Amino acid sequence: MTTPLRVLAAGDHFVLPSLITAAVREALHELPCTSGELMLGWPLEPFGRVAEVEEASDAEDQLIDALAGVQVLVTQMGPVTARVLAASPALRLVVVCRGGPVNVNLDAAKSRDVRVCYAPGRNAAATAEFTVGLMLAALRRIPQAHELLAGQGSWQGASFYTYEHSGLELEDLPVGLVGYGAVGSRVARVLCAFGARVMVYDPYIRGEVHGLRVSSLDELLSSSRVITLHARLTPETRGLIGARELALLPPGAVVVNVARGPLLDEDALCDAMESGQVSAAALDTYEQEPVPAASRLFGLAERLVLTPHLGGASRAVAEKAAAIAAAEVGRWARGEPLAHCLT
Repeated sequence: MTTPLRVLAAGDHFVLPSLITAAVREALHELPCTSGELMLGWPLEPFGRVAEVEEASDAEDQLIDALAGVQVLVTQMGPVTARVLAASPALRLVVVCRGGPVNVNLDAAKSRDVRVCYAPGRNAAATAEFTVGLMLAALRRIPQAHELLAGQGSWQGASFYTYEHSGLELEDLPVGLVGYGAVGSRVARVLCAFGARVMVYDPYIRGEVHGLRVSSLDELLSSSRVITLHARLTPETRGLIGARELALLPPGAVVVNVARGPLLDEDALCDAMESGQVSAAALDTYEQEPVPAASRLFGLAERLVLTPHLGGASRAVAEKAAAIAAAEVGRWARGEPLAHCLT
């Protein structure tokens, strides 16, 4: 009789352990397995650096205890450190329910012949939808109007109808996308459906795009009334949009960032908003998270839409993450090639 595969679903309050367990059982079909579950604290408890790994729950001891005799770990925030790996000799596969395994010591995993997989694309649709929602909120000043009426009981419709203070509509609006990956391409399709004049700058993308491809970032910025960021954060793209780039925008432009905070120089953005070069902005990610209480952004709240890194916060993302991860477990158990493997 084949020994059952032992799987640990180390989930959290977003990607629930029960979601992982159900997805793994479906992916394994008739293959025998036993599963255990561990609930980690995120997002009710913050993640952070744990030993040598980034963005993990501080739960090395709990994870070590739960991994006794386990061959497969599926997790989102579990700290797969060198210590955890050394204490888990049966472990052969780690699948991270995220776009990258930042919570795994890849060198230590490779040295112990542990395969490491991840779940790309799980939040692309959610982030694209959230981006368009923030863009509309900033263009039409929806949060400010809501706060005046619901928060203060003040009927200020007349002031929002003055030409000076009325918002912009997407139809015929020149909107520039910096990056055209899984999220940016979805945003472009939605904006085209609104009738926006979409422009795209991404030196790494080949083939057709929704909208007009431009050859340089400067050309995109000088032609766009709205820019939205969708680039990966790399040493080359850190600070990609700074004072020089914001000065290229038409006066009164709008900036949206639901990608990575360090792509945008926040002090330069605040300067541009104070001067009127940028009329409004919508941000979901920041140079430092949580945003410090002394941040200049809070002094510009009347023209800002600020959300606390919620672009990927949908139930479908949790379900997709569990399903993508479970599919990797199924492939590994059947001896098939892994789709998203780093070690």
